[in-house]
Parts: sequence; C-alpha cells; structure tokens
Amino acid sequence: MTTLIYCFRDDLRLHDNPALTAACQQADHLLPVYVSPLPQTSRWGFARMSTRRSAFRHSALQGLASALQQQHSGLLLASGSLASVLPALASQIGASAIYCEDIATPEEQDELTALRASGLAVESFWQSTLLAPDSLPWADAQLPDQFTRFRQQVEAAAIQPAAPLPPPSLPPLPPAARQLIRPLAAMDYPPADPRSSFPFPQAAFVGSEAAALAHLAQYLQRGLPHSYKATRNGLHGIDYSSKFSTWLACGSLSARLVLQQLHAFEAEHGHSDSSYWLWFELLWRDYFKLLQRQHGRRLYHPGGLPQRASPPHNPAVFQRWMAGQTGHALIDAGMRELASTGYLGNRMRQIVASYLIHELQCDWRAGAAWFEACLLDYDCSQNQGNWLYLAGLGTDPRGGRRFNPDKQAAEYDADGDYRQLWSQP
Repeated sequence: MTTLIYCFRDDLRLHDNPALTAACQQADHLLPVYVSPLPQTSRWGFARMSTRRSAFRHSALQGLASALQQQHSGLLLASGSLASVLPALASQIGASAIYCEDIATPEEQDELTALRASGLAVESFWQSTLLAPDSLPWADAQLPDQFTRFRQQVEAAAIQPAAPLPPPSLPPLPPAARQLIRPLAAMDYPPADPRSSFPFPQAAFVGSEAAALAHLAQYLQRGLPHSYKATRNGLHGIDYSSKFSTWLACGSLSARLVLQQLHAFEAEHGHSDSSYWLWFELLWRDYFKLLQRQHGRRLYHPGGLPQRASPPHNPAVFQRWMAGQTGHALIDAGMRELASTGYLGNRMRQIVASYLIHELQCDWRAGAAWFEACLLDYDCSQNQGNWLYLAGLGTDPRGGRRFNPDKQAAEYDADGDYRQLWSQP
C-alpha cells in the first residue's frame, strides 16, 4: 500500500493538475496538504503579504477544501516551511514521498532543496505554463532574449499546449491522517471597496476554483474576447480586462483550460484580432516563467541581468509613492486603488512603476516588493519580469520603459474620471 502526500503550492485546483493526477495514480492513500508560510517582513519594512491578499488566498483554500471534501478527501493545513512540516508529517502517516508542482523562482526552489535534504523523496512537476518547456524548439538556456522572437518562433512552429486534464479521482485519506484534518479557520475578509475593478470578497470574485471557472464561462458567454484588445488598457471597471490573472496566480485556474475554452469560443463565434490578444497575453505570462527557468537568481540581482550597480533609493520619497502622496494626481489615484483593493489594471501598473523608477529615482526592488504585498494576483515571475522590463534590467535591449504620466493621463483618463474616483483613499 503506497501512501503519499500531495503538497499544494500555487496550484489550488483539481482540474488540469498534472502533479496531483500523477499522485492520485500512484497512491493507495493520499493526504492533500497546504503549508502556509509564516508572516514575513520585507527588507523595506512592510509585511510581504497584505491582509487583503492573505484573505484572497484563504478564499481559494476554502474552495479547494470544499472540492476535496466532495471527493471524500480533505485538506490538512499547516504553517511554517515545507521542510519544518512535511518530514514529521510523512513519518506520522507513513508516507513514502511528497508530490508537488515545480516552481522556478528561487525561494520556491530552496524549499524543495531543503525538503529533499531532509531525506524525503520529492516528485515535482512543471505545470504552471501554457506550453510545456519540452515542447519548445529550444532548451532553457537558449530561450530567445526578446518576447517578440519567442512569440514568433512559437507561432511559426504552430506549438500548442496539451489538452487540459480532467479532475482526478482522489484516493482515500490515510487512516492515520483522518483525525489530523480540521476545518479551515474562519477569517474576517476586508470589505470590498465599491470603486474596485476586482471587488473581492463578493462571491463572484473569491479565489476558489469554482469562482474561477464561473468567471471564465461568463466572460466567454458574453462575447468579451471580441472586445478585449480595445478595452484592455482601461483604468476602471470589471469588464475592460479578463481578470483571469487573479485565479491564474493562485492556481485555481489553469492557463491550458483558458486557452481550450477560448479556442472553443472562436470556433463558434469566429476568431478576431481581439481574441488573439488573449493568447498573446498568455504567451507573455509563459515567457516570464521561462525566464525564471533560464536565469534563476540572476533576475534578483540589484542591477538585474546586466548586474549593474545597485539603483538609487530615497525612503521618504518611496513612502509617499506607496501612500499615494506624490502630488501627481494620476499616480496617486493608482496607488490609492492598489492599497484599497489589491488590484490595479495593467496600464496603471506600468505607469506607477515607471514613475517610481524614472521620475522618483527609487529602487525598482522596493516597488516590486510593494506590489508583492498588495496585489491579489501577485505572481513572482510576472512581477519580477515586469519590473525588470520597465527598469531596463531584463532581457529587452531597449533600456527600460518610461511612461510620461501627463501623456498617459491625457490618453487614458482624458475626462479625469479615474483621478476623481480615486481622489481620496
């Protein structure tokens, strides 16, 4: 009889989860586990995870626990590091191995290294990208150094992802584990700001797999892919962008399922330049994750991939940027929205990040850390990749991206509605 532990990480779903499916196929008894990291403070002096972001993850775990219970299984919740929790748990229930997803970012790689050093067998599976790395026409080390070249080569080779997997049938819990599982502790979620473009914790915007699948279905049913490209740079509202990123980030939604459903939509309603742009954005997401596989810790050097000198920083100026008190109405509106809701549209993310780097001359790493703390859709590889891109410290040869805030305000908030909406915290 084989007993295994499945450790959920950023894959809080049952559908299209190759690592979980493999564990279910190998195990006679399986214990699903989620280990929450202990609270941490960033080097910049604030918590690495805000209360609102923590609440969104809690709602995703609630949904996962419910889905597991429907299969007569359950979710054991613990806190600490994987290496401090899982070896003792494996010994207690007689588990021979840990199964989990593979994540390329340094802290997550260190977790698995420490876990293996404890003597546990660990089987990890790459599953967060749309396209499997072994389906691409180059090895990790030869990944194109520009996104456009990456996209063009993928499209020229007509590479498509494998079909998403259905939810697996879960083996029974190990007998010794049944008394260890407790209901997820209740959490008081912060109320939704009525101005929010992603109004968590309204029921349609919680982090669960069920909410993710319902959102995807209604997005397609309403024909929104055909307007996506025209509206994606909007500053306010629910429908101007897909909002898939929040569920993709915690793994309650699979990118492969999104694309499969998008292709089905196009087969029925026609392909358009706008619907294509959703594929384009999913490829950007893949590219940033593949850069982590290629460069690893080099992406976290203060001077980025070129390993330049540490950037300048002014703590007082940075504090005003975080608080939405820079004096520039558009920047301050964006920073208030971020702090109040945990969400910010992609256009505004670029504008406020560019302002911190190029106008305020502050350390890009501090801005990346603040986004980590606040964003409900925080994904380390996406966050790091985008900040390096704007700072000119990634793979792109053009030396950074400066967004003129006055020009951006005139183009994307000509009537001043967004600035007025967020004129107060």
